[in-house]
Amino acid sequence: MKHISDKNIIPFNNNVDYCVGTGRMGLALQKEYMEQLKFVQDGIGFSHIRGHGLFSDDMAIYHEYEENDETKVEYNFTYLDLVMDSYKEVGLKPFLELGFMPDKLSSDTQTIFYWKGNVTPPKDYKKWCNLVTATLKHLMERYGVEEVITWPIEVWNEPNLPGFWKDANMQEYFKLFEETFNAIKGLDSRFKVGGPAICGVEDELWIDEFMKFIDGKNLPVDFITRHHYTTKEHTFKGHYSYAELEDPEFRFNNLKTTRKIVDSYSKYAGLPIHITEYNTSYSPDCVIHDTNLNAAYLAHHLSRLGDDTTSYSYWTFGDIFEEKGVPFAPFHGGFGMVANHSIPKPTYYTFAFYKKLKGECIFRDDDLIVVKANDGTLRGIAWNICENKSDEKTVKLPVSIEREAGEYSLIQKIVDESTCNPLKIWHDFGEPRSLSADQIDVLKTAATPLIKSDILISNGNVEFELEINPNGVIYFELMKCNSTPDRGYEYK
Repeated sequence: MKHISDKNIIPFNNNVDYCVGTGRMGLALQKEYMEQLKFVQDGIGFSHIRGHGLFSDDMAIYHEYEENDETKVEYNFTYLDLVMDSYKEVGLKPFLELGFMPDKLSSDTQTIFYWKGNVTPPKDYKKWCNLVTATLKHLMERYGVEEVITWPIEVWNEPNLPGFWKDANMQEYFKLFEETFNAIKGLDSRFKVGGPAICGVEDELWIDEFMKFIDGKNLPVDFITRHHYTTKEHTFKGHYSYAELEDPEFRFNNLKTTRKIVDSYSKYAGLPIHITEYNTSYSPDCVIHDTNLNAAYLAHHLSRLGDDTTSYSYWTFGDIFEEKGVPFAPFHGGFGMVANHSIPKPTYYTFAFYKKLKGECIFRDDDLIVVKANDGTLRGIAWNICENKSDEKTVKLPVSIEREAGEYSLIQKIVDESTCNPLKIWHDFGEPRSLSADQIDVLKTAATPLIKSDILISNGNVEFELEINPNGVIYFELMKCNSTPDRGYEYK
């Protein structure tokens, strides 16, 4: 029995809606991309969006030309304006990631991804800094100084991986960071700038060395950024990858270590740490992303991600994404919480449920979290993670909550493999690569939670049982029931 009292107040930093990830910025010019983003914003509503490719050539910002035997630079903000206007229209501010390198400014030819983002240092650091400040000046002129200085800025992406930064050259990255940081602060010291946006490999070393560097240079960095993925090594078959999940405690401890390293530098103790990417798998073709298991595992994660970090940005909101090319099928293990045609995956509801957990946390353990809202309504989320078929079992959670005498309404929204599993419906259709209008309609209908309701009586405690199927997530609300039947109407 879970005994819950609203006299218990538990620290819980629920920043689930602060930021969400996207593919490269140029994808925002596509119709389907914006339809998915609007769907997510209408249903959840994030504050910021972060993605790659601000300076990649498909955004066409940086140009060089020859005139009178002299190489000159000019900027083109046509596509940038279209993208930023689209973000503004759906209520999003950018969390600006500065990268990748424009081809004309790059020092080498190394690229990453299907869309060939250049990952080499600039051949001219002055031109790079001018590009950064010119872009920010343009944004300030277009959207207002007081608005744009609130947009967080992150220097580069995963420089500790040789695929994302040539040779994973730490000292070269530190040079990039220092030059860029000083240029931005020189434009307006109120900008919030951070890094190093590292992921996984030698993360403790990189965080510690980065802290030593900024401490030695006396750089007043505004926040630290890192990434967070939770699967072991992947195996590959055809277009797809498969991976086992890691022990959540191992990953939580990894974040705690980052917090300890940052706080060990007195000048930076308590500095905000932003997870600017996280998901289960780090690969955009890992089948786990489309499953109910993904939703249940992340339900547990979201109950604790804020313990040692300020914010955490899910990678990504939708499946318009091309790191490994254009996907062949509507369900393809994409990062998105929404599949193409704006079909919500189970993970979408994990985020929609956590969005509602506003108020004081009064209970939290490894399978349940409960929050009391200002109006006294209790809202909670429970989950049942079953990674292996041999471990699958339905869990029954008996709950007892202190409430004054009276009638209470209990509403449950249930997402599990039998109630909200569009992946299974698609499989039972025969896994068509191109969906008909009727199939899309069926999948959207199937991709909705089951709703259950009850009236419960309290004599000092409200008692009920949550029955959670394998890889299920249940959201519930418990509120005082003030019945107002019409004269003569008897429901019974």
